[in-house]
Amino acid sequence: MTTDLMTAARILGIARTTAYKLARTGTFPVPAVRVGRSYRIPVARVVELLGLDKDPHA
Repeated sequence: MTTDLMTAARILGIARTTAYKLARTGTFPVPAVRVGRSYRIPVARVVELLGLDKDPHA
């Protein structure tokens, strides 16, 4: 499952211009995959980065 670059950027608190610059240079905090003229971001990697994949009762 993927989301668009701007949705991922908003979740991570990254501004639009910065998000595109990071994606273009390969330094976005999670992998950004170029598909045609847009970028797709794996949702699982965003969830993992935010630590939301951890068991809250552990």
